Amino acid sequence: MSPPAVLSPYSKEQVNRFLSFIDLPAKYHPGNDHPRDLAFLSSLHTHMISTIPYENLSLHYSNERNISLEPEDLYRKFIIDGRGKGGYCMEDSLFYMHMLRALGFQTYTPGVRIRRRTNGVPQGGYTGWVHLVNIVTLDDGTRWMVDIGFGGDGATKPMPMITGHVLPNIGTQEIRLIHDHIDEQSVRTDESRLWIYQYRNGLELEWNSFYAFPDIEFLHNDFRVVNWFTSANPISPQLADVLVVKFLRRKNTDAPSDEEIYGKRMLVNGTIKENLGGKTKVLFECKTEAERIQALHEYFGITLTDEQRTSIRGWKTALALSENDSFA
Repeated sequence: MSPPAVLSPYSKEQVNRFLSFIDLPAKYHPGNDHPRDLAFLSSLHTHMISTIPYENLSLHYSNERNISLEPEDLYRKFIIDGRGKGGYCMEDSLFYMHMLRALGFQTYTPGVRIRRRTNGVPQGGYTGWVHLVNIVTLDDGTRWMVDIGFGGDGATKPMPMITGHVLPNIGTQEIRLIHDHIDEQSVRTDESRLWIYQYRNGLELEWNSFYAFPDIEFLHNDFRVVNWFTSANPISPQLADVLVVKFLRRKNTDAPSDEEIYGKRMLVNGTIKENLGGKTKVLFECKTEAERIQALHEYFGITLTDEQRTSIRGWKTALALSENDSFA
């Protein structure tokens, strides 16, 4: 028996505007009867992460510092406002889930535990639920993990739910899922195994585990709880750093009608970095708020309102003021 259809809150007009906004090839638009296959899902993934960035600016450049997960608020922020903004994992991935469902894909969202970075490398134990992914079942019955909201270390393509299946990511990086237990688990049965996202940056290197998730659907109210901790708890890392990640796409030389991800551009507090498949290099160091506001526009296409610009004054992540700052 087929599972019951899950309705999306987005209308046909909203979906069409989204597809045009991310510049998805016309062959995948509704009405052209393209099957819901891996090519369709992969193209959506590529265009989503290269158009709508991962960013947590609303936790720093906002008077309210409130993150809404309501579908209409997400649509307004990403599509209607036209300021180039995205969101952090729950915003991006829940918005994407609603769009996938509107396009006829069968999908649900598990919660995810991650390992924190030390000197840029994930180490130690796993956190509580602070992230989410989408699990998509295609028309051929295959299942794929889709993560469009993990930032710079995220998968740039859908990943098959097959343990140990290796995929190339950016440059020399490889990624895979394994179906296993994590150290913190006391119950170790086949049913308690988790899907663990791993990466390595070269064939000679060991695999490193980054996050883990169960094959269980989380619901909207579950993510409202997770969202509160991630956006409002004083110990949340999201409050400690200003973050933006936008992936870069280009024509795929092997399939000219489609495009591919070839690199990523990142802002961490005041540092603008870029990785085009090799070593990460620093493009610019922002010393003042005026420089960071300009850099957000120049490197990421993000424009903040006057109210957003001034709201960071006195906040712990604010950079120095200068004579060029309108609120100095």
